[in-house]
Amino acid sequence: MLTKTPEQTFFVIDFDSTFTKVEALDVLGEISLVGRPDRDDALNQIKTITDRGMAGELSFTESLELRLKLLRAHRDQLPALIETLSGKISDSFQRNKEFLVENADHIYIVSNGFREFIVPVVASLGIKADHVLANTFVYDEAGNIVDFDRTNPLSANGGKPQVIRSLQLDGEVYVIGDGYTDYEIRESGAAARFYAFTENVLRPRVVEKADFTAPSLDEFLYHNNLSRSQSYPKSRIKVLLLENVHPVAVQLFEQEGFNVEIRKGALDEDELIEAIRDVSILGIRSKTNVTARVLEHANKLMTVGAFCIGTNQIDLTACTERGVAVFNAPYSNTRSVVELAIGEIIMLIRGIVPKSNSMHRGDWDKSAKNSYEVRGKKLGLVGYGNIGTQLSVVAEALGMEVYFYDIVDKLALGNTRKCKTLDELLAVSDIISLHTDGRKENKNLIGEREFGLMKQGVIFLNLSRGHIVDIPALVNAIKQGKVIGTGVDVFPQEPKTNNEEFMSELRDLPNVILTPHIGGSTEEAQANIGNFVPAKLLEYINNGSTYGSVNFPELQLPLLKNSHRLLHIHANVPGILARMNNIFAKYHINIHGQYLKTNEQIGYVITDVAKEYADEVVQELKGIDNTIKFRLLY
Repeated sequence: MLTKTPEQTFFVIDFDSTFTKVEALDVLGEISLVGRPDRDDALNQIKTITDRGMAGELSFTESLELRLKLLRAHRDQLPALIETLSGKISDSFQRNKEFLVENADHIYIVSNGFREFIVPVVASLGIKADHVLANTFVYDEAGNIVDFDRTNPLSANGGKPQVIRSLQLDGEVYVIGDGYTDYEIRESGAAARFYAFTENVLRPRVVEKADFTAPSLDEFLYHNNLSRSQSYPKSRIKVLLLENVHPVAVQLFEQEGFNVEIRKGALDEDELIEAIRDVSILGIRSKTNVTARVLEHANKLMTVGAFCIGTNQIDLTACTERGVAVFNAPYSNTRSVVELAIGEIIMLIRGIVPKSNSMHRGDWDKSAKNSYEVRGKKLGLVGYGNIGTQLSVVAEALGMEVYFYDIVDKLALGNTRKCKTLDELLAVSDIISLHTDGRKENKNLIGEREFGLMKQGVIFLNLSRGHIVDIPALVNAIKQGKVIGTGVDVFPQEPKTNNEEFMSELRDLPNVILTPHIGGSTEEAQANIGNFVPAKLLEYINNGSTYGSVNFPELQLPLLKNSHRLLHIHANVPGILARMNNIFAKYHINIHGQYLKTNEQIGYVITDVAKEYADEVVQELKGIDNTIKFRLLY
């Protein structure tokens, strides 16, 4: 299955900002200029000169002279430079060390940099020292770097094409680099192709001259059908993140090399249909609805990440039928919601909001009327999941009596008491807090009848889902004095962006705290979610693991080693595994490991096989009846 390098193809690779993420002389300046009062100014000058030279705006010889003069470097500073550069090797080069080692005879590093630091760095990835063509420093008697070998063609303009020709390579030459001098090799006719390498820096003038753009070495190898560490370049995998997901999530996807698009607000159905074409990974929060109609247009979608607790905004059945794995963050913002609930309970039972509003108007109303302690009060929790259980623990610590009702049999924590019915809980509670999920069956779970069962003067909170409460019924209960304090964080209709006006009958009612769906919106919670959800999505994309998925059979897979991983998603019908194994037997394929799990709708089979197999194997696996999706990982 793996292709090998053609015998008559040679690869010429630049060093600075290609093999490494940085420009070596810029880094040397950071070392050599320590303690100098003009250090920052000198570093800025060096960087500017580097950029102008790489873009072809300055002759290379002049660029080199100016930078060495500013550097004032010494031979003894080179080990520190080598150590730093060794930690700055480009990610895609590190991933593809095996390719570099196996094809060392066909790989050359051709750089306007210096052998003294290039050879030790590239050697760690199997590059031969005699295949490094670069400049050399000239030192004075004290070891100061004072010049460069001016007889070396690479110290002058047009040096790279001249050096390539001197090698007399018998075959096609492909050049990978980020600078104009790399393009000059192709321009001179000394190379067949020039790939503008943009993993670390993008120079528009260089990109426009290139035959192809290579966002990573993975992309270059994929484009040329060469052996590589990744079956498919991540730069070709599009990630769409909506609704201001935390920047750490963006960073995690970009670090992996994905093509990331960010949009601040939610999208309606038609907008999402337009945006989701060619998207493989979708990240949303609570306001974007992933409907069956949207999924019909999601031609490449593999997985959806809900950067929140609930997933009722996603058609899970349609996702499963199309082989789209869905993940959420069931625990990451639990503490934040609990703290908001406790804070609002105290504020409401003390009547703090109307008192504060009065003082802002200049009124002084010092009174204990309708102001109570929470200690000894009965808190009723509708829903006893992650948030409900943690809220019960904190509330008990404050001296409250806690009751809960849940349709699922749950173990009560501490002294919390379970109610047999919702009616029982509503009748006994001084404070009621909703923590149910957003399934359709829960629409208007609390309406006129339920408010009628509550105590006179109850405190009522909804920090779960907006459609669970009949808003007109709540408004009526507030106006009649049945509910004397209300905290609402979620609403049946919410603005898509911060620029839209919030409209609700709850506005301007007494002792009502309205918050814009920010129960889990703390820096800590959003950072937790920003780390947790991408980790699950990346495990699925990179490894096939579905542990934590809300709609797929859960499989936690070992890391893939020395194998190819075949991922087969199919309708849950008998005989699929047998048909797959018949194909493996037919082609005499050695199976290293096989994993299967099913749910009511689908089956998920993961097979790790030896690397060598016929291309027909993949086509036959894809062709099995009832196949939904097939992926190949290595």
